[in-house]
Amino acid sequence: MARGRVPVVDVQSDNFAELWPSMVLALRTATFIAVDTELSGLGTRKALLSPCIDERYKAVCSAARTRSVLSLGVACFKQLPEKSENAFLCQIYNLTLLCTEDYVVEPQSVQFLVQHGFDFNKQYSQGIPYHKGNDKDNESQSQSVRTFFLELIRAKKPLILHNGLIDLVFLYQCFYAHLPDSLGTFTSDLSEMFPAGIYDTKYASEFETRFVASYLEYAYKKCKRENSKLKDSSSQHISVEFCNYSANMSRYIDYRYCSLEEANHSKEEANKVSVCEKFSAYGWCPNGVKCPQSHNIDLIIDEDDKLCEKAKKRKQRRKRRKNAEEPEKALEQESSGKEMELIQNGEEEPPQKQSCYGPASTDGRPLQEENSTAMEPEGSSDTSVHGGRQEEDLGSTEETAALSLSTKGNARGSDQGEGKSEVLAGTVSANHPGIPETEAAGAGGKQNASQGPSSQMGTHRAGFDAFMTGYVMAYVWMLKKRKSTDTDAEPWCPDCHNKLYLSGKSVPLQIVKSSFSKSSTAHNQKMKLVWATG
Repeated sequence: MARGRVPVVDVQSDNFAELWPSMVLALRTATFIAVDTELSGLGTRKALLSPCIDERYKAVCSAARTRSVLSLGVACFKQLPEKSENAFLCQIYNLTLLCTEDYVVEPQSVQFLVQHGFDFNKQYSQGIPYHKGNDKDNESQSQSVRTFFLELIRAKKPLILHNGLIDLVFLYQCFYAHLPDSLGTFTSDLSEMFPAGIYDTKYASEFETRFVASYLEYAYKKCKRENSKLKDSSSQHISVEFCNYSANMSRYIDYRYCSLEEANHSKEEANKVSVCEKFSAYGWCPNGVKCPQSHNIDLIIDEDDKLCEKAKKRKQRRKRRKNAEEPEKALEQESSGKEMELIQNGEEEPPQKQSCYGPASTDGRPLQEENSTAMEPEGSSDTSVHGGRQEEDLGSTEETAALSLSTKGNARGSDQGEGKSEVLAGTVSANHPGIPETEAAGAGGKQNASQGPSSQMGTHRAGFDAFMTGYVMAYVWMLKKRKSTDTDAEPWCPDCHNKLYLSGKSVPLQIVKSSFSKSSTAHNQKMKLVWATG
């Protein structure tokens, strides 16, 4: 990753046809494909965090039918076995889109996106048009966003997302067909659309790598740090390369800078700037850029590493004390403290930053998860999803608060910006008067992670978020391969295969075809079209 520059190819209506061949080739030759979206909103948080998963699905479907995808990020990772089994060539595309139908735009989503460099004037003048729901006429023969999505399906590659349920619902409704009414039918359709598997890096970050936080930017920077340590010790590590684009392509390239540590990291550390606990835990803060505390991800990781090291030392001291005691007493203490120790060591549930939670409920989970409005900023009723979605965690207050804009990380910080952008004020209107304005407030993004001061220069984009998502998956895949004795294991990454993260739940949503749920009629017709024209 030369000089920390990540090239993102901007795709809009005036260059879509020109870039089509290279985009399709990137899909077909990829080892896996990461996707992220920016959304115009998500609606009411309470329904999105319902304890009943079927109710959650219905709430997300309602949002997908009334909101839209504003931009689509696609990162194609191609393995380079001639260099290393962990070497990848990455091609990243950021598609600016424009839904041709009326849709709701939530004010806080607009605020968040404008703060992070989203150009709404460009979207309305150069966005690639698309419609939602089922196909119209003979459009499968044209070059469109919908046919590009068909190419993604035809590629039969592992699909990577971060906090992916919302992304998948929006992708289905906006580019594929009308959503089925039942969650079981939806997951059946997905299992056939993506036979190579669907992988959620939010699930992987919590349940596989067991990071103490799992919002996207945290997971990405944590993986980069750990990978750098492996490289320095001459251990197996991942490496990512990018294309050398020709001069005539330079006008389409937007470089994202992602050095190992942020430039203001050492400065904040020297000045002893305290870390914002809410942002540290959730990747989102209601004060946004006005927060006097640090949102620096590197500083947050530094503090987490120090706490983990202290915890290890305490554990070692306890162990030494136990070994010095009488065998009977040691056995008694071990038995009585076993449950607590398992929780402390994160062996039963993903580690969480307890300092940011209130008193635990009877089942051991923070009360905020039962009262989804506990951290909701005044005047906001949205949720945080990942990608426009506010941070990835629908079910955890962390992303809950940010859920709105990009299903997976895009709306992540809708509440952060203060003052609406005048650029959008006269251009964007919510064309569904039946939906209360309060429901539209706060469609921010999934990746709350990029909301901090260091992200205010526009580092948050669907394309770059897709790259971060793919990088995390590449790192997790490498770790799993090192521990696996079966080199020919199928599926691609078994421990994360077809498991979607669910906020507030200890088990993921399984993407499987159930014997009790048939595939939808629209999906069956679509699949015939996919392979008839492929």
